[in-house]
Amino acid sequence: MALLGKIREKSIFLIIVIGLALFAFVISGALGNGNSDDTSNDPIGIVNGKEIPLENFRFMVEQTERNFGLTTMQAVDNVWKQYVRNFVFENQFEILGIDAGRDQIEQVVSSTESIINDERFINEAGFFDFGLFTDFIVQMKNTNPQAYESWKQQELSIISSAKENIYFDLIKSSLAVTDKEAEIYYHLENDNIDIEYVKFPYSEISDTIFKLSDQDIKNYIDKNKDKYKRDESRSVEYVSFFENATEEDIKDIRESIEDLTKDKYEYNDVSKLTDTIIGFYNTKYLDEFINRHSDEEFDSIYLTKGKLPSEYAEILFNLKIGESFGPYKDINAFKISKLIDRKKNGSIRASHILISHNESNRKPPNVQRTKTEAKRLANNLFRQIKSNKGKFEKLAQEFSDGPSKSLGGDLGFFTEEQIEPAFFNFAKNNRIGKIGLVETSFGFHIIKLVDKEDMVLLASLTKKIIPSDKTSNEVFKNATQFEMNALDKGFKDTAQEVNYKVRFVPNINKLDENLPGLPSQRRIVQWIFDDSREIGEIKRFDLSFGGYVVVKIDDIIEKGIADINEVRDEIRLKLLNKKKADLIIKDNSKIKTLEQFAAKNKLEIINANAINQKSGTIVGSGKEPYIVGKAFGLDELQTSNLLIGNSGIFKLRVIKKTIADDLSDYSDLASKLQSQERENLSSLIISALENTAQIEDNRSDYY
Repeated sequence: MALLGKIREKSIFLIIVIGLALFAFVISGALGNGNSDDTSNDPIGIVNGKEIPLENFRFMVEQTERNFGLTTMQAVDNVWKQYVRNFVFENQFEILGIDAGRDQIEQVVSSTESIINDERFINEAGFFDFGLFTDFIVQMKNTNPQAYESWKQQELSIISSAKENIYFDLIKSSLAVTDKEAEIYYHLENDNIDIEYVKFPYSEISDTIFKLSDQDIKNYIDKNKDKYKRDESRSVEYVSFFENATEEDIKDIRESIEDLTKDKYEYNDVSKLTDTIIGFYNTKYLDEFINRHSDEEFDSIYLTKGKLPSEYAEILFNLKIGESFGPYKDINAFKISKLIDRKKNGSIRASHILISHNESNRKPPNVQRTKTEAKRLANNLFRQIKSNKGKFEKLAQEFSDGPSKSLGGDLGFFTEEQIEPAFFNFAKNNRIGKIGLVETSFGFHIIKLVDKEDMVLLASLTKKIIPSDKTSNEVFKNATQFEMNALDKGFKDTAQEVNYKVRFVPNINKLDENLPGLPSQRRIVQWIFDDSREIGEIKRFDLSFGGYVVVKIDDIIEKGIADINEVRDEIRLKLLNKKKADLIIKDNSKIKTLEQFAAKNKLEIINANAINQKSGTIVGSGKEPYIVGKAFGLDELQTSNLLIGNSGIFKLRVIKKTIADDLSDYSDLASKLQSQERENLSSLIISALENTAQIEDNRSDYY
């Protein structure tokens, strides 16, 4: 129950939920019982005394990279989170004696889309059958041992998910918002006051009249160590040298692609004749020519106007067959395109209402109607729509068995290759607006034609705009020279001499992969965190996307309590404001009225209306929850004492207090607030468990 209290106290914080769905099924199986036979002696981490085996971790990272298209460090982060999650939950399951029975496992399996939509587990009535599923697993054990072993890993994940469901249900059942709590929330949000106030800003008093030593700041840090804990981090400065094509490079590339369009004549020493080398404009074998001379291979896909480069779409789309256009710039390349073919109405947009039956391909599990019944229903709907076309969208949402039902049946644009022949033939051969009934292997379709577009096939000769060897060599020379001079003369001084921009990057984490302006630079992060590195070290790195960067280590921050130099300005401001507050209160201790306080200090009386406690904001002064709270404790026309705010000393008078009318029943609001609390509960629990767990993270030693 103590855990519940902490969670509810901190419910204002937003925590990112680690996904449970498919990722858990991929990852969790490898976590189950440790698989100690395959582990390395060196764990990549330890959670509550339980080791995360390095070999298993690496395997899961590789799997995650491959299956989800992530970078290595993204995969490392995801796998790590799943391991930590599983380990902290396993600890809770042991403490609370939570185990999953058949009913709980069946519940998880029956909510897993990939399983319940598998035709092998659909019974004659068209529903998922857990019995068929378990029979299949039993058979698999005998017929396919390898697949069965894979299933055992997935089963561990299912059991873990089932246990988590039990755990969350237990806590959710004890989480309730009372009508009284709802009433309090209602008034915090809806009661408001109008005030007059005077603020004496701390900034009006000079800092120089107070003496603050480093010892004062150190004492403050010692008293508030929890606030000033620091993770290990680094700060760097860098100068980048990108390889970009020069104007001369661009001119040469344009001329080179133009040169490929023309026929050439070359004397053949063997035949003693002049050979004609056919150019792009005249070749009969465009695909071969492009594959031989272009930076991009020939693409035989037909395109609508909307898929063409926007700036030149109108020109390219309206070319005559055999006509060429270019050179034109498309993103980072020059192109010359020739129109080869045009498909009239090659792209079609339509909406449909699909009525499936028990013989249909890929029918939804809940569809039980016979083919005759489906045809009867489709004909009935067709007649309704023919008499009133405005009903189409509503009937699609109500009756369609297709995935587009929520969109009113809208399929968007499609081509011949993307849809059943009978469907496409109807769409192709009828006018826009036509509604018809067509049968395919998926069932009966009531089709409404929405739009048609022509498509074109272009043959494009492409030359990418890339720096020349001369340019690349010059960039390398500049980067190398800067590195050498920076080592000799100093980083910033050298940069100023040649007018290079120096970029500063603070607070780099040990596991970071990207730096601002420099994506995918894990090598740099690994270098700056090497134990042998020192402040001031400089090194040049190659960039994966071309060019170089020269990096200087600017600061090294070790894990522990913040150094006084890191937080001096922050703490100095707090201490100064405290001293200023004491001085203002002392000088004005005999002041009774708002007007006296304003007159004595030559300050203005400010009006602020419609203030509520939920926002805690005062117009003209920003966020001041303490001041707002004290104001609500006053009666109308009552004046406060001097109050210590975030930005100054306040004195205020309540002009008007408006208390919202009570609701006749707070149960609906209580239910709403309870639902909101429960929505965030899972993430809050995970965060609470992870924050209290003993975790040793060694990832940076291996990645």
